[in-house]
Amino acid sequence: MKNLTKWILISLLLGIIVGLGMNFLMPNVFDSVDYYFFSPLGDIFLRLIQMMVVPIVFISIVLGTASIGDPKKLGRIGGKTIAFFLLSTAVAITIAMTLAFIVKPGSPGLMDESAANYEASESPSVVDTLVNIIPTNPIAAMTNGEMLQIIFFAIFIGFGLTILSKKTDRIYRLFEQANELVMYLVMVVMYTAPFGAFGLIASAVGGAGMEAIKSMAAYFLVVFVALIIHAIVTYGSVIKFVAKKSPIWFLKNFSPAMSVAFGTASSGATLPVSMKTAQENLGVRKSVSSFVQPLGATINMDGTAIMQGVATVFIAQVYAVDLSFTQLLTVLLIAILASVGTAGVPGVGLIMLAMVLDQVGLPPEAIGLILGVDRLLDMMRTAVNITGDATCALFVSETEKDLEEKNPTEEQAS
Repeated sequence: MKNLTKWILISLLLGIIVGLGMNFLMPNVFDSVDYYFFSPLGDIFLRLIQMMVVPIVFISIVLGTASIGDPKKLGRIGGKTIAFFLLSTAVAITIAMTLAFIVKPGSPGLMDESAANYEASESPSVVDTLVNIIPTNPIAAMTNGEMLQIIFFAIFIGFGLTILSKKTDRIYRLFEQANELVMYLVMVVMYTAPFGAFGLIASAVGGAGMEAIKSMAAYFLVVFVALIIHAIVTYGSVIKFVAKKSPIWFLKNFSPAMSVAFGTASSGATLPVSMKTAQENLGVRKSVSSFVQPLGATINMDGTAIMQGVATVFIAQVYAVDLSFTQLLTVLLIAILASVGTAGVPGVGLIMLAMVLDQVGLPPEAIGLILGVDRLLDMMRTAVNITGDATCALFVSETEKDLEEKNPTEEQAS
């Protein structure tokens, strides 16, 4: 994965150099090269990631919901954990979209006049959006890519697997095996990312010149600032005022896991390190850590939600589309619900972003505008994701001390 990161960054640099070079030196040749080479190269990558949207969302959300396990765990610890994840994701995307509207990173525009005149499809009312979350035909929802309906149906299936428990062991194992297959395919797709990055960035930069560089830098800055604010203000407040610990102490002791997350860009790959660090350095009880952090690696993706919020507003600004309140609410709902289905492996955030863009009437191919800087941001948001998991584990562990102290057998076993 480190080699993949290196090649994506090299491809980004080459794409910028080639795109700008052709923009300045051979503007008349650029259109032909873009049509026959740059655009097809990027389109192939985009089609590959779009191909994975429905299976990865459905399978991951079913497993994420079912992983709660024994329904008894949906008591105080389970309730606090899920409430924390949902609320923190809502706060994260609110911060992201607010910053994006204030800074307006996409206002310079990356597209030509015809692309800027793109018209978003009319969105349904708030009531219709909420009612339509429930599918009348789940298979049709999957065929048509109705993601809110797919997410609802997947949660419904996951809840059923949790309640039926041992009676549906084989079905659960089938989903686990399907998840392994899908994750492997995602990794295969991500190995085409350097080629896609080169084609998409060369096309975007070559077609817009230096304005593309300025806008990508603005987008990067907004996402970076949103991640920092969320980590310091949101997580820091929970650590300080709820868990009654020092945020500086937390950062110092949890930094080894954060560095691994930054290097791998994978919450799943970092999970063993983050659990060990939380238990040994932060003093989180093993019973709490074993429940909260694996669940968080599956359903808590605040960093990804921040990227989705900023990217959606950024792309809407590039295309001169004013997002309605209903569309903003849709982005908020999808980001919160889709965090359940955002697997902890590199690159899946792009698949979720394609879904979000499609649901609010923006073209998924606009992902090419941010793909060049996404890999570095992916590393940053993964570090934020696992920090959120550890913050929740510390919060639950510290607020459930009395409950656990009444169970010395469990304490000895941990």
